Amino acid sequence: MTQGNTGQAPSTPTTTVNVRINGRQQKLEVNGKARLLDVLRDNLGLKGVRFGCGANQCGACHVLVDGRSVASCDTPMWAVEQKSVVTLEGLGSPSNPHPLQTAFLAEQAAQCGFCTSGMLVSAAALLQRKPQPTADEVRSALDGHLCRCGTHNRIVRAVLRAAEDINRNSHGIAR
Repeated sequence: MTQGNTGQAPSTPTTTVNVRINGRQQKLEVNGKARLLDVLRDNLGLKGVRFGCGANQCGACHVLVDGRSVASCDTPMWAVEQKSVVTLEGLGSPSNPHPLQTAFLAEQAAQCGFCTSGMLVSAAALLQRKPQPTADEVRSALDGHLCRCGTHNRIVRAVLRAAEDINRNSHGIAR
């Protein structure tokens, strides 16, 4: 007796991932091949993380993983085991916005907003490691982010403005 095709795709094993997301410890049962992007958006409802190109070429999906800006579209969930992930939702809130969020608004740095969350988290990573960046350092840190609206100069001004505000008020960048 031979087994024929049952018409069902073979199941992918699930795995448990322990990760801190936006300050909250999570124990997640996920598909063993799950991407961080999909789990954040689909399982946890964190829609600030955007799906752009799916190939780590546009920057829309960037999040912070242990303080580093990474593309969530090509980061498997197993790679964030026991790490800290921060999305746009974890940077600040409407009642207590992050200085970068305030500066982006003040400088009118977001047009359509599609690239903004990735830009904000990458800028936060920059300001963590370099509290007083130059305009060239900001451009370099955000070089992998595409903004089709053309607000690059406003974005650079916003990051520099946030750096000044943070340094002036000694808020620090980590929340």
